[in-house]
Amino acid sequence: MSAQFDPITGRYLRLDIDGVPHRVYVEEAGEGIPLLCLHTAGSDTRQFRGVMNDARVRERFRVIAFDMPWHGKSSPPAGWQNDEYRLTTRAYVAQVLAICEALELDRPVVMGCSIGGRIVLQLALEHPLRFRAAIGLQSGAHVDPYYDLSWLHRPDVHGGEVCAGVVSGLIGPGAPEAERWETLWHYMQGGPGVFKGDLYFYKIDGDIREKIAAIDTTKCPLYLLSGEYDYSCTPAETLDVARRVKGAQATIMSGLGHFPMSEDPQRFLSHLHPVLDRISGR
Repeated sequence: MSAQFDPITGRYLRLDIDGVPHRVYVEEAGEGIPLLCLHTAGSDTRQFRGVMNDARVRERFRVIAFDMPWHGKSSPPAGWQNDEYRLTTRAYVAQVLAICEALELDRPVVMGCSIGGRIVLQLALEHPLRFRAAIGLQSGAHVDPYYDLSWLHRPDVHGGEVCAGVVSGLIGPGAPEAERWETLWHYMQGGPGVFKGDLYFYKIDGDIREKIAAIDTTKCPLYLLSGEYDYSCTPAETLDVARRVKGAQATIMSGLGHFPMSEDPQRFLSHLHPVLDRISGR
């Protein structure tokens, strides 16, 4: 194979989030309608490499993904060593809005997976007119804890390998081997306590069950895409969100698990393209 670059540009963005200086790593590819992608707990923007490399997406959308503070190439803010990392709904919303403002995004489409799929529900509820549409991947209103979180930040175990072990069963059984292991590699590299801190939002603070019925899809259309093999945000939980949000459109993706965009990009894109077609008016 001859050497070639992916059509992805990565840069650091200096900005304040809630009055705190940050240096956030941002990648983008393509031109057109902004499509802001939000990664899962404990991982980073590499999960969206398949979407960013897809020519059909890039010809109509400016695909943007950022590593949340504490994740990937985005370091924690100064003084991080004095605090325990815990992601809250308020902090997560502030991050997304700050990125949108800093990049001057005009009503972007927001697409998130897992914790990202949860926060797009919150964004559609609180800020519907700021987004052209919301796409929730593995998007549930609440998840009950199903494993011991204390193992995710201990001095006597490798936290990254534990994280990868915890999520390994969430990948669909038919995922290509290379993509399966790359997805897990991203988890093995997570910072100390980061996955655990993200799950504080996912399992405790981000519970939106009592609010989702108020989402107005006439202002912010909501599309839900969930893998059939996900036992963290199950298909039943996604369909329950669709039932409770008038106008929401849901698709259960056969063969896929909790990380559709990274575990099997081509299969995922076959479900994403029709949604993007509707959003772009094609």
